[in-house]
This record gives sequence, C-alpha cells and structure tokens, in this order.
Amino acid sequence: MSRISQCIADLKAQNRKVLIPYIVAGDPDQATTVALMHKLVSNGANIIELGIPFSDPSSDGTVIQLGAERALRQGIRLLDVLAMVADFRKSDISTPVVLMGYLNPIEIMGYQSFAERAKEAGVDGVLVVDLPVHESKEFLAAVHPHGLDTVFLVAPTTTEARISAICAASSGYIYYVSLKGVTGAAIIDSGEIKQRISQLRALTDLPIVVGFGIKDADSARAMAAISDGVIVGSALVEKIARLSESPKGDAELQQSVALIGTLRDAIDNIN
Repeated sequence: MSRISQCIADLKAQNRKVLIPYIVAGDPDQATTVALMHKLVSNGANIIELGIPFSDPSSDGTVIQLGAERALRQGIRLLDVLAMVADFRKSDISTPVVLMGYLNPIEIMGYQSFAERAKEAGVDGVLVVDLPVHESKEFLAAVHPHGLDTVFLVAPTTTEARISAICAASSGYIYYVSLKGVTGAAIIDSGEIKQRISQLRALTDLPIVVGFGIKDADSARAMAAISDGVIVGSALVEKIARLSESPKGDAELQQSVALIGTLRDAIDNIN
C-alpha cells in the first residue's frame, strides 16, 4: 500500500476526512516553501500537493498564476521542486507529497528520469493537469514501477466513458473538480456535486476528494460531508502571497497557514 493510500485508509478508520492543501513550490522562495510544508502538517494537513511552477497554466485562476510567477522569478525549476521535497523528507518521512503541475517540465526532464528522481526525493504521487488519460500510457509505464501514484482530475463535464478510463489509470485518490471554471471560483451547486460523486463511487473504490472552490470552513464542511476529503489551494496561496512583502518568521508562517487549522476543525466536526 502506498503512503497516500495508507494515510487515507488510516483516516477512514478514524471516521475522519483527508485535508490536502496546495501550495506553489518556491513561492515566495525555496526555504520558505519547506518551512510552510512543515507548518501545514502541524496545522492538520494530511497530504500536501506541491505545485510545479509553470508559465502557461490552463486550469489555475489569478491567485495561483501569480504564485507561479513569484516562484519563476526566483528561478524555481522542476529540479528545485524535487530538492524541496527531499529537504522536507529530512524530518518528515510520513506525510505524502503529490506533485501537481503541467506536462512540459516533466517531458523536458524525460519521463524515466523524472520518475527516478521523484522517487529518490520522496515524492508519493503525481497529478499532471494537461495530460489526457488516453495519452498517458507512456507516462504511467515510467512512474508506476517506481511506486508513484497517479492522480487524475474528473470535471463536471467528464463523460462516463472517460471517467472509467481515468479510474483505471488512477491510484491514490480521484480529484473531483467541483465546478466548471478555474481555481479560486466559488462553488454554486453542492447538490449537483453530490450526485456526481455518487456516480463516481459506482465506478471506483478509490477515495474521492473535492477541489476548486474550497475557501473557508463552510465550503470545506459541505464538500467533506459528501466526499472523502477536500483540497484547498487559492485561499491558501493568497495568504502566502503576503510573505513576499513581509518578514518570514514563525509567527508570519503560522498566520499564512492558519486557515488549515480552521478547515481541520470544520471537517472533523461534520454533523
């Protein structure tokens, strides 16, 4: 069982939901990212999604785009992202880390080289936003032998045939996109999301976590109640942005990730 699967299984045995924060690697800088990762865990995060900065993101809203731009201005590249994971692993060998990003940097490195280096650094899973499942055979063949889970997105518009293919190629968890839009938008119809998740459960035994639109205790609680957990990105990256222009002491780091503690409390107290 992978570290991701074990983490979610342990939470399920405790009747708890998984909380997955997303941050951009290298925003505002490399050392601060690693410190933030540890702060996220101490505030209740179970799995960390670490964004690979990319200049032309297709699914990210303004907040995360700006985070990627801040990281790119620091010169952050894929090798630096892997170095951050390796640094994090020096004192945390249990929290799963999923790299989330776009295909171009991985293709430049080469699938096999990426898989080997990611595994060596301590990465547990990969989510490549713009890699269609029907074009992922070569990528899956490179990463699966190294024990890396592959996470795919399911959108409200995804057809049942495509969902079946995604479920077959996925491991770790399914990332359900709660809305038709980019990160940072607001959830409108939780009833429709509940129905779609029910349809997904008929097609897979994998845990289903909801992302996009999770921004506060109410939205986290509502989505966790109908799924296996939630992912928060834009609301967190927006707070981290302040570190670019302020001191980066312990108090400032804690303030940037305090939202995670709030969401942890919310999803641990679902009626």
